[in-house]
Amino acid sequence: MTGDGKTGRSDGCFLGVDGGGTKTAFILTDRGGRELARYEGGSSYYIQIGVEALHTLLQEGVEAVLGQAGASPDDIIFAFFGLPAHGEDSQIQPFLDVIPEALLGHRRYACGNDMICGWAGSLAGEDGINIVAGTGSIGYGERQGLSARGGGWGEVFSDEGSAYWIAVQGLNLFSRMADGRQPRGPLYDLLMRELELKTELDLCAYVYSRTTAQRDRIAALSRLVAVAATQGDEAARRIFAEAGEELAAVVDAIRRRLQYPPGEPVKLSYSGGVFASGDLILEPFRRQLSAWSPDYRLVTPRHSPAIGAVIHAARLTGHSLKLTVDA
Repeated sequence: MTGDGKTGRSDGCFLGVDGGGTKTAFILTDRGGRELARYEGGSSYYIQIGVEALHTLLQEGVEAVLGQAGASPDDIIFAFFGLPAHGEDSQIQPFLDVIPEALLGHRRYACGNDMICGWAGSLAGEDGINIVAGTGSIGYGERQGLSARGGGWGEVFSDEGSAYWIAVQGLNLFSRMADGRQPRGPLYDLLMRELELKTELDLCAYVYSRTTAQRDRIAALSRLVAVAATQGDEAARRIFAEAGEELAAVVDAIRRRLQYPPGEPVKLSYSGGVFASGDLILEPFRRQLSAWSPDYRLVTPRHSPAIGAVIHAARLTGHSLKLTVDA
């Protein structure tokens, strides 16, 4: 029983929310790290959906996990809300930061950029750097009390190496193939078939004439660029090579800002859907990093960003969560 007489969990629980441009994950664990509830909602990218829709999304997710666990907001020891684009608009941030208080009825929470979820999950909250390459791209790291981010300036002029960036390079490649400026490779036929284009210029209608979420829909085309690369399209493969190099540049900038001295190992991990392409992205990523420093130690992610949100929530209270949940 909670202190107010409602049914709940007297030992308390941690809530982690990992937002994203495509989906938002909510996970509730007890103080020992055992998963109590999990819920997945849609995009929490407020630039795309608006602040009111973000409030509704977060409310639905919080109510869902608390309902599954038979818990109340009072049972939450601490919560962390990792939100895309958080910290990137000083005028809107105060509005984002108070949404959880309206949902929980208390201030035992923190808000931050969702890059923190990726870092805390991949490295289990330990010092090091994590690079995210999902719909967008961004890097974050911590070392001996210092923290630094890199990239994540948005799809209009940044987010190099992200799914959106890869897709845009792929669309540009298709236009060159269609014009005869570039020899036609597998990507040409893939896009014609998968997008059901009757003529090459129908691609313009696909890209420009839809009112639905452009960012996610364009980013999803990165999968076709990856397929073309595996089918022997050398131009498509070069896009992934450049993506890996761009992501490495973000990481190396963070390494320097964290003041790693030569010879100190730099633990590095990664998260986001682009890395599902495996060596297509990892091989150029590793190669470029090795050219800049022999100190990188690339490790497979230990947990998902959603689990990372819970780890960070506990970490902010000084509690080291011993997880008994799947990645």
